[in-house]
Amino acid sequence: MTSESIARLSEGIRDVPDFPKPGVLFKDITPVLAHPELWDIAISALIETAGDTRIDKVVGIDARGFIFGAAVADRLKAGFIPIRKKGKLPYHTFEKAYALEYGEEIIQVHQDAIAPGENVLLVDDLLATGGTAAAAAELIDRLGGKLIGFSFLIELTFLNGRANLPSAAPVNAILTY
Repeated sequence: MTSESIARLSEGIRDVPDFPKPGVLFKDITPVLAHPELWDIAISALIETAGDTRIDKVVGIDARGFIFGAAVADRLKAGFIPIRKKGKLPYHTFEKAYALEYGEEIIQVHQDAIAPGENVLLVDDLLATGGTAAAAAELIDRLGGKLIGFSFLIELTFLNGRANLPSAAPVNAILTY
């Protein structure tokens, strides 16, 4: 990916002050979704993070990770696996609880979503504190998948989310703030 393409992609991210609460500067990805050329740059850049490794499954985290993960899976000719908030998947699931700033969240994956030994790329729109991605990595491991890497469109480096992710898998972010 060229530095010019990455710069254009970054220009497509809209800053929304005081959302969802005062003092937060929200990084809005919807302009990227609405602009076909930026969308193509984003998906191509996420795919590049896999390198030459064969990817069997792409995991996307509820909800914006579904948007990016499904597109990446399609282009890689891989399966797409949604990891969802508790109570949203209809079949037998494994779940993982993780801490939030004020409380706890639980995510789930279908028990038959990943076969042991399959290469898995985890894709999401944003790496903040890393709690959700770390919990998703634990679910991938529980299913026997081989986590090839984490691929994020945006990383908020000041939150140090990388420190909370398993060190065995590379962490890639297309844009950092």
